[in-house]
This record gives sequence, C-alpha cells and structure tokens, in this order.
Amino acid sequence: MAQDVDLTGKCLCGAVRFRCTASDPKVAACHCDMCRRWSSGPYFEVSCTNATFEGEDSITRFRSSDWAERAFCSKCGSNLFYHLIDSDEFQIAVGLLDDQSGLRLSLQVFIDEKPPFYTLADETETMTAAEVYAAFAPPSD
Repeated sequence: MAQDVDLTGKCLCGAVRFRCTASDPKVAACHCDMCRRWSSGPYFEVSCTNATFEGEDSITRFRSSDWAERAFCSKCGSNLFYHLIDSDEFQIAVGLLDDQSGLRLSLQVFIDEKPPFYTLADETETMTAAEVYAAFAPPSD
C-alpha cells in the first residue's frame, strides 16, 4: 500500500517555499515540446496534492493548455510546478525538493517526442503522447 509522504522545498532564491503530499513519491520525466522549452531538457517532477505555497506574490503562473498551468518564481526564474487545474494535482519540479533521497525515476511520458541527443539509463514505464492524452486529457465537448 502506498504511503503518503510530506515534501518541502524552495526555489533557488528562497522567495517561494512549499509543502505538499505525495502518495508513494516517484519521479517522472516529461519529454514533450513544451516541457523541453520550459526546462531546456526533460521536466523531472513528483506528483503532489495538498500543495501550499509561501511567497505567492513571487509566483508567476502561465496557462499553457486548456487544463493546466505552469509556474515559476518571478525573482529567480526557477520552474516551480505544472498544475492540472481540474484535479488540483501539482507536478512539482523535483530539483526544488529539500530531500530527494529515496526517489527514483519510474515513468517517462511523451517518449515519442524525446529528441535523439539524450537517453535516460533507468528502466521505466513509458507512455507516448497519444497514451498520455487518452489517459489524462479532459474529454473535449
């Protein structure tokens, strides 16, 4: 049975701090075009709920799709999270976590959009863009 874990972290300058809950925390990597433009490589994240933030005035949010927004610190530019609005799930940038021990890469999404110049060595579950949209995108009217 998955165990809930409380996670904490902060941006590079410390203007934004957060606390959130992850059920059985694992790292996922997204290779989609938007994530690669946003982070200059795959976006490594841990999915969380119950996220609370200190320093909200330093958070800039950008609505990147019909169902999600991305956020960064307006002071230092650190990528903070990808937020699925309807489910209120936050995919927190793993590099911001105070404690990264015990985490492992378990999933790679948009694997069919990964450029050929890098390969991640870990054996993980993978999902193509079509599989991601089928599993997570809200139904269109």
